[in-house]
Amino acid sequence: MTPISLTFANQNVGTSSAAQVVTLRNIGSTSLTGISIADTGTNATDFNQTTTCGSTLAAGASCTVSVTFVPSASGTRSATLRISDSDPTSPQQVSLLGTGVSPTASLSPTSLTYTVQQMNTTSAVKTITLRNSGNATMSITGITITGTNSGDFARTTTCGSTLAVNASCTINVTFRPTAAGTRTASVSIADNAPGSPHTASMTGTGTGVSITPTSLTFASQTVGTTSTAQTVTLRNVGTTTLIGISISDTGTNAGDFNQTTTCGTSLNVGSSCTISVTFRPTARFTRTASLRVTDSDPTSPQQVSLAGTGR
Repeated sequence: MTPISLTFANQNVGTSSAAQVVTLRNIGSTSLTGISIADTGTNATDFNQTTTCGSTLAAGASCTVSVTFVPSASGTRSATLRISDSDPTSPQQVSLLGTGVSPTASLSPTSLTYTVQQMNTTSAVKTITLRNSGNATMSITGITITGTNSGDFARTTTCGSTLAVNASCTINVTFRPTAAGTRTASVSIADNAPGSPHTASMTGTGTGVSITPTSLTFASQTVGTTSTAQTVTLRNVGTTTLIGISISDTGTNAGDFNQTTTCGTSLNVGSSCTISVTFRPTARFTRTASLRVTDSDPTSPQQVSLAGTGR
């Protein structure tokens, strides 16, 4: 019987190697009978065999056993090809050895959270890194965005169809909400690493309100006198009328700031209104408050920080 051992090259877990062949030859003067062939040992199921041998083998004849290696796990895998027959030396054995290898996928981070974004405008890019920390090349068959609001997220990537051991690539994702409120989706990566597909969750909030600027700073103002007005613009960039609009000054020194507005209690789609804010300090030094706009948008209330210095 030749050879008496087979060693297989590194093989990706769950995939089959090319076959290696063992030849059984009857060099005796009588037929071999009762031939039985099996894989035995610790990792016997990781090796498969097919054979041209029947239950008998005539004197001078030979047959073959073809063995393939399909590792079920990473690391060294061993077994024995055992041939039982009528020869006094039975059973004859062939040692089988191979190493299972596997890519290992990791994502960092595993979730992305976007700040509030105006509807139909695009956020800054956030990046997910895909790394192969295994001991075999990773095959990447697809990177897609899935989930409830998948259309609100877009991706570009440096990842190709393969990723070498210890290598990494990036997936860059932007958020462009098509509606107000919480928007969710996931990046899904299909590959040959265990646990595929690998996913990272994404969450963002769309708003139909534009408020600019988001802060007002007043120059130094004499106590008891009123500054020139500064203006905040409230715009409805959503798809439905804003209702229940209420505007107030809140915070530590709210009484030092006064506001007048062209805004009513509702604001049509595409329309805007203004809020004029003045500063009248009641004491010296730094004075702060917030302009608070409450409305029907899911991100309500919107706030503008107010600061000034009394002298």
